[in-house]
Amino acid sequence: MPQYAVQGTLNRLRGSVVLNDFPELTVHSYNLAKEAISIGFEGDTSQLIGTLTGAVTSPEPYMLGTVTMHLVRSQALADAYKTQIEVATTLGSVNIVTDSNTLSDFQLENTVLMSLQELTFDGNQAGMIVRLRGVYYINAALFPAS
Repeated sequence: MPQYAVQGTLNRLRGSVVLNDFPELTVHSYNLAKEAISIGFEGDTSQLIGTLTGAVTSPEPYMLGTVTMHLVRSQALADAYKTQIEVATTLGSVNIVTDSNTLSDFQLENTVLMSLQELTFDGNQAGMIVRLRGVYYINAALFPAS
């Protein structure tokens, strides 16, 4: 009998973005265009600093994370984001729920509304692309116990 691993299932309707300080801006699957949500990270998790005979490790305490949300602009949530950009772009803590029940959420701190992509008003595109950016803390073992 061949050896195999159960591959699991992705649930495209599970992904969401939860804003702890602004619950009215929480994004669910029904608020999203087909491209949904993505997250990308900038920076290395650790540095290797060269020495004469090898390298010294220097773990980073954080990376910057950028969340891209393809909101359906024909819904009120799109206008709520537009209004939030006009009023205040600092959002605090944001929780990104993945499309897999085995991959835990990503938590961003000191999050800001980073940008609003170009909008085309030709009646053929439903999305309004909003980007959030925040601090993703890593290497928790570096921090002293409190």
